[in-house]
Amino acid sequence: MCENMAKDRYINPYRENIRRSLWDVFLWRAGFYDDTHTLELAPQDFAYPMPKTPIDTGKPRAVWLNHSSFLVQFGGKTLLTDPIWSNRCSPLPFLGPKRRHLPPLEIEQLPKIDYVLISHNHYDHLDYKSIKKLFKLYPHILWFVPTGVKKWFLHQGITNVVESGWWDETILKEGLKVTSVPSQHFSGRRISDLNKTLWTGWVVENLDINKRVYFVGDTGYNPFDFKKIGEQFGFMDLSLIPIGSYLPRRFMSPVHIEPADAVKIHKEVKSVLSLAMHWKTFRLSDEPMHQPPYDLFLALQKEKMDPLTFLAVEPGFEVNW
Repeated sequence: MCENMAKDRYINPYRENIRRSLWDVFLWRAGFYDDTHTLELAPQDFAYPMPKTPIDTGKPRAVWLNHSSFLVQFGGKTLLTDPIWSNRCSPLPFLGPKRRHLPPLEIEQLPKIDYVLISHNHYDHLDYKSIKKLFKLYPHILWFVPTGVKKWFLHQGITNVVESGWWDETILKEGLKVTSVPSQHFSGRRISDLNKTLWTGWVVENLDINKRVYFVGDTGYNPFDFKKIGEQFGFMDLSLIPIGSYLPRRFMSPVHIEPADAVKIHKEVKSVLSLAMHWKTFRLSDEPMHQPPYDLFLALQKEKMDPLTFLAVEPGFEVNW
């Protein structure tokens, strides 16, 4: 049996009681989980510092599209993370969190996609409409999914899928190595399948040009997993790290990091450059939609770190890495 599995359901080795029932959600909305500290609200004129150097199309590039969706290009290959273009992240088209910001590109405007990384099966990360459209446009995409999620793809008629557990490696003839790495979260698309499938982060290495990118996925923080990831790989050229959906902390902390935790992960995996994700697109928590970049900026200031090493870019902003 997998070390992070118990009684046919996946678990988080370093954090218990992650499950949040409908009753917990009710208590959250009723104020039971409200935080006691006062949030320092972002000033109206706050603008996150941005690099001013022009893009070099001959170097590796990345662009944040929305939520946890990134387009990453390096070594002649293009990968996409957790694609979502739907108007709501919900099983119902008329109910659930509604999109607050349009992606800068439609799916039809994307370049040819070679690989897609899926972190877990929640509706804001495994989006049926987006995946079906991508499959129709690019049927030869190779999909990387955590253990248990391949079955969902097979039901959609998608068979070009690699399923991985934590620390499983896949070496491709194109000179890429893809490794599933731990994250702290949970899974499920309905009550009955809670934690029946795994959640994961991904590290993709281009062995020909010696470049690696780390897609953290959705995660809470613990002082073990990310240090181990940093020790295993030595450093990351680029890390894609969530910074949103973190308040109230009493409710969110087991499964969603706050910006200060994101800075810890950035440091522990020795990231040369990190890009923020999981904010601005859907309102999934209590902090104001524009707050996460400011909290990230404050966290970096506290650590005396250059904000240009961890960017909170707007959707569509492209960077070299």
